[in-house]
Amino acid sequence: MSVSISRCVVCWAMIVIFPSSLLAADSRPAILHTQGQVWVNGKEAPDSTAIMPGDLLETNTGVVANLTTDGSTVVIQEQSIVKYNGDSLTLEHGGVSVGTSKLMSVQVDCLRVVPVATEWTQYDVIDVDSRIRVDALKLDVNILRGASMRKVERESAASGSATLHEGQQVTREESEACGIAKKPVLAGNPVNTKWIEIGAGAGGGVLVLCLLLCTGKKPPQMSQTSP
Repeated sequence: MSVSISRCVVCWAMIVIFPSSLLAADSRPAILHTQGQVWVNGKEAPDSTAIMPGDLLETNTGVVANLTTDGSTVVIQEQSIVKYNGDSLTLEHGGVSVGTSKLMSVQVDCLRVVPVATEWTQYDVIDVDSRIRVDALKLDVNILRGASMRKVERESAASGSATLHEGQQVTREESEACGIAKKPVLAGNPVNTKWIEIGAGAGGGVLVLCLLLCTGKKPPQMSQTSP
């Protein structure tokens, strides 16, 4: 009887632990090395710390960080905001230099940069002032276009993807590549539409009052008993 109970306890323990071990193996952690001010999820990170998928990294002015994971190394440039996804990066601002043999990709809004082969590939991705630049330093990369993460205008979005060969460089404007809608620019000082609406309402009331006075009619009186 005691043997059966022991077996049940072991079986239940394996059921609980086994999925957790699979999750840990698939989490693809990375190690962040830095000498300067770097934030991880809004908190200042030590010189060396473990990074998990979903973590948001931000480097200060004049500070670069090195991210190392299985088969890939990433240099995060200064003043950059990068999300680590395990097998990919999401670049929100700044620049990254990627060296990978595991097809690590970089997503910038609607564009995704992916190595062509599972050989050691090096490339740079920079996103500054709404301009995306990709440099293929070693071997080729594909630039794939998908859905934009921001509000877009379908008629202005560029279409298709491209292959960037070793030694080539390409620069694309986000507004053209992803069809990001731009706000209209008004000449001179901007005017608050709320005050325009108030002014229009007041002007209409004055006009009605003038017409009533000119025709000799008195404006209707409000009833004291009913509205």
